[in-house]
Amino acid sequence: VVSTQSTGSGLQEVMLTCSSHLFRNVFSSRPTSLYCLSTSLANRANFYQTQNAIQKRTLSLSSVFSPEKSVASPNFTNRWAMIAPAFLTHLCIGAPYAWSAMSGPLTRDAGFVCSSADDWSMTSATAPMAILFAFHGLSAALAGKWQMKVGPRATIAAAALSFGGGFLLSAVGVATHNIGLVYLGYGVLGGIGLGLSYTPPIQTLIEWFPEKKGLASGLTIMGFGSGALLFAPAAGVLLDKFTRLPTYLGTAVDTVTENGRLYTEIGGKMMEVVYANAADLAKLSTQGLQEGFYIVGSGNTGAAMTLATIGVGYTLAMLGSALALKKPHPSYRVAGAGEVSTTPSQSAVNVHTDNMFKLPQFYALGTVLVVVASGGMGLIGVAKPLMSEVFSGTLPSIVTASFASSYILMLSIGNLGGRLAWAAVSDKIGRAATFHLFNFGSIAIYASLPTIIQQVINNQSAGSLAAFCGLSVAAISMFGGVYSILPAYESDLFGTKYVGANHGKMLLFSSTAAIAGPSSFLYLKSLSEKAAITDLVSKIDPVAFKDKFGSDVSALDTLIEAKTVTVAKLMEIAPAGVMDPTPFLYDTSFYSIAAAIGIGAVAHAMIRPVNPKWYEKAR
Repeated sequence: VVSTQSTGSGLQEVMLTCSSHLFRNVFSSRPTSLYCLSTSLANRANFYQTQNAIQKRTLSLSSVFSPEKSVASPNFTNRWAMIAPAFLTHLCIGAPYAWSAMSGPLTRDAGFVCSSADDWSMTSATAPMAILFAFHGLSAALAGKWQMKVGPRATIAAAALSFGGGFLLSAVGVATHNIGLVYLGYGVLGGIGLGLSYTPPIQTLIEWFPEKKGLASGLTIMGFGSGALLFAPAAGVLLDKFTRLPTYLGTAVDTVTENGRLYTEIGGKMMEVVYANAADLAKLSTQGLQEGFYIVGSGNTGAAMTLATIGVGYTLAMLGSALALKKPHPSYRVAGAGEVSTTPSQSAVNVHTDNMFKLPQFYALGTVLVVVASGGMGLIGVAKPLMSEVFSGTLPSIVTASFASSYILMLSIGNLGGRLAWAAVSDKIGRAATFHLFNFGSIAIYASLPTIIQQVINNQSAGSLAAFCGLSVAAISMFGGVYSILPAYESDLFGTKYVGANHGKMLLFSSTAAIAGPSSFLYLKSLSEKAAITDLVSKIDPVAFKDKFGSDVSALDTLIEAKTVTVAKLMEIAPAGVMDPTPFLYDTSFYSIAAAIGIGAVAHAMIRPVNPKWYEKAR
């Protein structure tokens, strides 16, 4: 028994087994079987040896992600080495800024060349990004204290599994055409992973760079802004790799219209088809397609496999970053910085995180975040389709599908550059002055974009197109700058001790922007689109309408719902001289954003220093 190496309760049970076995046999006057006894003892000993080994492995794994492992040794002072894992984490979780690279394929997953009746609308295809950013703020707010308890290593490791797992579940949703799984995977799980991994790298770098807080937060969140620079081209390459072209039927096909859908008979069976015109094909990067009819569901955009592949890559990259990132040791001091401390608890004044919801400064700063982020997320969420819809008809030789993809990268560069450049500017002129620039600069840009669009259409001017791209990139740089500077602004107002938890609460406003921005942007666009379709139909000969769509005008709503009638297809039969309304469908959205940011400018002007009564008293 002693040689079994079992300890604790395991040894006690082995001893009890031995004594009970002998007791039963002695007092029942039966011969004691030493063989049965030894076999029983051996089995018990092996069981507890296995159990102890499993417990040791579990303890070993948990110790790797313990809070103590998240702190650097006293001898480690290379703070610049911590930038890489912090940046890489944010590079992965910044992928949602290029979601418009995926929203297009999702709106034509069955139709492939254009949307079929069962394909998701642009609003539905953009919603995963909105849900993700909403849960980003919620999870960051709820997990603030837990993050402080377990440290950055365990937090980012949990985030890696949630964020990467969200991609994988959304891939299943796309493959099975289940939008609920896409929302749950990319939206909910991805948002939780984003929320968990957003603040720990920021707070860690601020502790390594206490004398350059703006630069520290900018270096970290710069990765978040540049996430689209990785995701967009990677998604493009993978979509091309996994694409399967649909079955082409030609231009002369007999069709019938039922419930707004087009059908044709193939091999004695009625098959749903879609018709792709030149405007539809101009939005696609796939080569070898022609105008005409295609069988619905016969192709594959490759969206499911793309999401799954990227999800695996992000999971591995974030787990590696979790193991590399460490907080500075409490004894760490910046060389040449005197008594500047990296330990948050040694900040001069701090507002406890439980009191944040009681401060007017919290709500004023949050209002600015809501309005500026709403504009930025709305524009980013529809960047690729917006560029194609607004300008491809006027400048088809310039605004190709490739150019529309490049526009995503332009905005990503603006997001990336803004997070770094504006952070450096804020260290020079102050956070409040920088936020004033964001507010008034964004108002001027968004209000001017419809005028620039009009100039492009009227003059067919590449110079005006360049102005549109440049100004929209500038607006996104300010959007990125808000997120970059916000943690440092919060630490200026509320102290550094609880900056992680406080910033998590502030991201609740980001959740509001994630829902309000893209949804309102697309809602206003859809209202303009419906009004434009109604206006076009009123100018089109009813006979021509019926010849084109197989139904008369009375079935317009059904045809619109089935995506059979679009502005592009109506323009094919519109009378000469009728202007295409497509380029102007986003005008109302731009004007509304400018007005909303005006409210944010007023709120920011009202921010004053925190009342000292809210400061945490030193112990």
